[in-house]
Order: sequence, then structure tokens, then C-alpha cells
Amino acid sequence: MTSADKITLSRIIFAPFFFFVVRAEFIPRPVAFILLWFMFCWIELSDLLDGRIARVKNEVSPFGKLFDPFADVVARITYFLAFTSIGIMPLWILLVVLYREFGILFLRMLLGLKGIAMGARTGGKLKAGVYMVAGMFSLALYTARILRGETPSGSIVLASCTGIMYALGLLTLIAYVLVALATVLSFVDYIFQFKKLYK
Repeated sequence: MTSADKITLSRIIFAPFFFFVVRAEFIPRPVAFILLWFMFCWIELSDLLDGRIARVKNEVSPFGKLFDPFADVVARITYFLAFTSIGIMPLWILLVVLYREFGILFLRMLLGLKGIAMGARTGGKLKAGVYMVAGMFSLALYTARILRGETPSGSIVLASCTGIMYALGLLTLIAYVLVALATVLSFVDYIFQFKKLYK
């Protein structure tokens, strides 16, 4: 593995720990918040670092082109699962995201049969940005709920009653609607790219 690949690998390693910390109620929440914010920030920051390091060190490879989006999927699906399990992310949007990822996986497998590696697309990068914003709002909402003494489960609307909590809940919901939209548009973009490469 190159140095960039090792940074990519760290996202896969952190992903299950993120889910565990969200669900492990025996961990004091102040400690949990520090761990969650650290892991979330590293997951998103490392997604920017690995590609740049690979280009600077001239370590771009077919393996890296596939490993990077794979790590992204593992990390983001995991924290989306965590947010769905505590009632922050709508379940139907998670389903849309999963269908998209399975579809992209199938397209990459078909191209792999021809020895072609389809890397990240511009649409996929924009989608990743929307995912990051939704994840950030979700973690902020979760943090605010617990600090107010509210239960972590329950819907966004019910948990966000007044003032800042209402605004945060609304922004989180809007972010997830944008996630669904970006997910569909990104998949269409990958289909067009797949057709070009497959021919």
C-alpha cells in the first residue's frame, strides 16, 4: 500500500468505531461526542488528503481509484446507518443511497471484466460534499439533543421543538432531501460514463 492508500484505509477502520460509539450508551456522552466529532472530521478530511497525496507523490494507481470510493462508501454508509438507527436520517433516503451504491458496484464489476477501472466522477464528488454536510448537521443535531436531555431516538420534527433546535432539525431534513437528489443525479452521471467506457 502507498501512503495515500493507508490514509484511505483509515476511513474503513474508523467506520465501525463510529457506529459503536453512537450506539454504546454506556460510554459517557461528553466522551462520545469528542470521539464522534474527531472520527467524523478525519473521515471527511482524509477523503481530501489521500487523493492529493497520491497525485503529489505520483502514486495514482488503478487500485487507488477503486479503493478510495470503496472506503468512502463504507465510511459514509456506516455513519448514515448510525444516524438512521437513532431516528435522524429518514430510512427511505438510506434505501436510495444503498440502491445507488449497489448499482455503482455492479457497473464497476462489469468494467472490471474488461480491465477498466472507473474512478470517482465529478457528480460523485459533489454528492460526497452533500453527504458530508448532511452528516455534519446530523451529528450536530444528535449532540444538541443529548445536551438538552432529549432521547436520541424519535423523529427530527418531534425532537426539534423551538428555536435553534427547530432550525437545526429543519436544516438536517433539507440536507437529507438534497442527499436523495444528489444520489440519483450522481447515479445517472455514472451510467453515462459507464456507457462510454464499456464501448
